[in-house]
Amino acid sequence: MGKVSFEQIEEKVRAGERLTGEEALFLFETNDLPRLGRLANLVRERINGNLAYFVHNHHINPTNVCVGGCNFCAFATMDPNDPRAWMWSVEQIEEKLSREDLTGVTEFHIVGGIHPDFNLDYYADLFRMLKRNWPHITIKALTAVEIEYVALLSKTDYATVLRELRAAGLDSMPGGGAEIFHPEVRQVICPGKADAEQWLEIHRTAHEMGIRTNCTMLYGHIEKPHHKVDHLLRLRQLQDETGGFMTFIPLVFHPEGTELARKYNIKMSTGANDLKHIAISRLVLDNIPHIKSYWVQLTPGLAQVALSFGADDFDGTVVEEHIYHAAGAKTPQALTVAELIDLIRAAGRQPVRRDTFFNILEVYAVEREAPPVPIEVREVSPQEARRWQPRRVAAGAE
Repeated sequence: MGKVSFEQIEEKVRAGERLTGEEALFLFETNDLPRLGRLANLVRERINGNLAYFVHNHHINPTNVCVGGCNFCAFATMDPNDPRAWMWSVEQIEEKLSREDLTGVTEFHIVGGIHPDFNLDYYADLFRMLKRNWPHITIKALTAVEIEYVALLSKTDYATVLRELRAAGLDSMPGGGAEIFHPEVRQVICPGKADAEQWLEIHRTAHEMGIRTNCTMLYGHIEKPHHKVDHLLRLRQLQDETGGFMTFIPLVFHPEGTELARKYNIKMSTGANDLKHIAISRLVLDNIPHIKSYWVQLTPGLAQVALSFGADDFDGTVVEEHIYHAAGAKTPQALTVAELIDLIRAAGRQPVRRDTFFNILEVYAVEREAPPVPIEVREVSPQEARRWQPRRVAAGAE
């Protein structure tokens, strides 16, 4: 293959042709952000038109105690006696949720630390409790890393774990824990976590069982462009095999309070860099229907811009997010449905409320209807009426 050029890439994208790894690497090395954004937006609108999706969801983080020991994480603690630690029982989660207003919520998003005692029975009991109390709310729960550890505790295979959890109420899986697949990076940032092959195999197994999932990539730390290209191509290959991924979420590393940032002097990613990753994700992952601009980590303002750089999903209401806020995220803990609609409208997109599987629940107008302007009606005196009569103009005066 000859030298890669932007013109060559544009021609392929406009023709609907797949980009190669070499071309993806070229995109990571370019700084022509406006050109990259325009191209990604072309694909975004080809797939999803002017729609921008959001979900009315509620996050549940059952514990931050974790045996993983990932040095990029400010959320978890390995010590159950740490004053920061929490471990919620199924009963505590039930009591907590019963006090909250879940009107309109269609999804529970459940992820947490890899707790040494949270086994298959714990999660099955949790899901059964949720379905018993809120049968209409979808359960999207447990990263592949959590599934791998539950299988290890249970001394069984991934399919058995997923089968039992699905029987208890599991509907879908998030895409966390992927981080960066390449061992040159993974062995540095999360050596104790499920490796790339295990992560991919768990999602493959879920897809074969009819469980739809998401996928992610953590960027902005020690990884190089070729590591990210390798990661995206592995996801694309699995999607070619199974078609089970719904959404890809580029996750930016938040360095505050992390061992990894202290050791390698890592600074926070820039907005331009975040938009570049979203745009490249849209261009490379041609077989994954949705790209998410996760407002919790990007900020709502940058997430709006991302809707013109390849992203079509704004995530959701969230409610009580702990993982990114533990790493210093200054974004709100939640957004209301009305706020999400206004943010999407302000970005020039049409807001669409969806469920976990991107079934459309409600479509909103692109622009808010202006409220009627009140008009004061009052009587006009004859003197006022004469004052507003048209002035007679003598012939020839014009």
